[in-house]
Amino acid sequence: MSELPILALTCALGVVLGALFFGGLWWTVRRSMSATRPSLWFFGSLMLRMSVTLAGFYFVSGGRWERLVACLVGFVTASVLVTRVTRPMGEQEVGDAPYS
Repeated sequence: MSELPILALTCALGVVLGALFFGGLWWTVRRSMSATRPSLWFFGSLMLRMSVTLAGFYFVSGGRWERLVACLVGFVTASVLVTRVTRPMGEQEVGDAPYS
């Protein structure tokens, strides 16, 4: 099998891992606002998210650096996507302002 479809699949799995990691972080921050012990939420969430992410990177890469890089590209892509999806509605980025 050609390496390109495998790298594309690896990148897609990186997006899934990133969505789980950063989506879980967003959920943890929202949940901890009303928690009586927010430090436990943050610590438990960090351990769970890191464990899943590191295990995912390990299994997806299969010992090949090319797959690891493709997975990392997908992970960073998910970071950007989750940041854009979860920001407040009225908030704009610097480059989003319309020209006059």
